Amino acid sequence: MSLLEFTDKGIYCPRADVYIDPWRPVARALITHGHADHARPGHGAYLASEAAVPVIRHRLGDIPIEGIPFGETREIGGVVFSFHPAGHIPGSAQIRAEYKGEVWVFTGDYKTEPDGLSEAFELVRCDALITECTFGLPVFKWQAQAEVISEINGWWQQNAEGGLASVIGAYSLGKAQRVLVGIDPGIGPIYTHGAVEDTNEVLRAQGLALPETLRVTPEIKKEAFAGALVVAPPSALGSAWMRRLGPASTGFASGWMALRGVRRRRAADRGFVLSDHVDWTALNETIRSSGAERIYVTHGYTSIFRRWLESEGYDARIAETEYEGELLDDASGDKTGGQAGGEGASA
Repeated sequence: MSLLEFTDKGIYCPRADVYIDPWRPVARALITHGHADHARPGHGAYLASEAAVPVIRHRLGDIPIEGIPFGETREIGGVVFSFHPAGHIPGSAQIRAEYKGEVWVFTGDYKTEPDGLSEAFELVRCDALITECTFGLPVFKWQAQAEVISEINGWWQQNAEGGLASVIGAYSLGKAQRVLVGIDPGIGPIYTHGAVEDTNEVLRAQGLALPETLRVTPEIKKEAFAGALVVAPPSALGSAWMRRLGPASTGFASGWMALRGVRRRRAADRGFVLSDHVDWTALNETIRSSGAERIYVTHGYTSIFRRWLESEGYDARIAETEYEGELLDDASGDKTGGQAGGEGASA
């Protein structure tokens, strides 16, 4: 019996009778973070990091959820579980499971570069590692965050001088706040789409320091947006909602902006390569540093990346899941739509 198994409901620990980030309703679920492809409704009981609980409750309502501090252990059926920072978004966790000296780690979604917002990624050594490979190709190598934020500030400043609104598409949970904590509020006022502002309110209540933002409402006249930055879910770009903002330049923050032609398909004026997932270099370094002998890859370029790992001498396998990685659209601002599984389609 494997410590963790892959089923049609999710990643399952038979000894503890619990699932990790299940995509179908189960009795007991351990949840890595609040994005909709990992935290779904319908489970009998939820366990997540303390920092992830408020936003999960915001998304899923009055659910039976308990929070656990990072690093604290919880024994279930003889298996010792603990949650460790994943650096993906505030509260995001990797889940470590240990039984009789054998250690497995599920990364969930993760990022190793500090972003000034999320708890810093913690490397967890293990025997078996289940890792995302959303951007598991050598072409995906991120610039430093400070350089990307500088590009966003320059774009906003130029638009402001021309009397345009600057509308940037970013996930409502995580990416939007990462942009907000980095940009220069001295350039002009900052407005947010309702989905972004709702999430801001939850995170502010947890003590996260975000700059002052104004919710976009129908009562605000178009003239008010001239020179402003407007942070909105990707699905808002090109929608009827944009009409209330007047003349505007659009930008899109995503790791997918590293691929030629994606910005054109998104009909954005500017693309900013900013991802909440590891790039090729960090992905490989995490695997090497984990000490894991068995690697399970999921959601992303799974077939290609598995072959690469095998060529490097790893025992590498594909784990079929329904996680989505970083999508080019998110109808509700928190990754509730898109394709599941598959070769890069869902990443």
